Amino acid sequence: MNDLSVVVSRTFSAPAERVFDAWLDPEILAKFMTPGPDMSVPKATTDPKVGGAFEIIMQAGDQQIPHKGIYKEISPHSRLVFTWESPFSEPDSVVTLDFAEVDGGTELTLTHVKFPSQESRDNHDGGWNRIVDCLGPVVAGDEAA
Repeated sequence: MNDLSVVVSRTFSAPAERVFDAWLDPEILAKFMTPGPDMSVPKATTDPKVGGAFEIIMQAGDQQIPHKGIYKEISPHSRLVFTWESPFSEPDSVVTLDFAEVDGGTELTLTHVKFPSQESRDNHDGGWNRIVDCLGPVVAGDEAA
């Protein structure tokens, strides 16, 4: 089932630098890494360099769900690649974010590969779509600057 993937694309009315940097700033990550309603991020840490690690603790009710990974590629304002480790992912799962400047903003394409099942892939599809939707207001406002 390792050929399963999720692709999510959105265009934001914000410069590529702001959209890109949001993924590396732990305070900003905590504002949009919420894949479900009534979820929060009580902890987010990043070491934004190739080989550096990140950790995101997502919380749903009383349940804390750890997510972590290693940055594989950091090409400022154009591409970010990292591993994705969670209780619901494959050991070598990878997320790639591509940022392209378009008229008046930035197009983000998120690609997540390798899932243990179709159900896991579908759950991640819903989660990533919600996360990217939550990113929009964060990068559009002055709080992300």
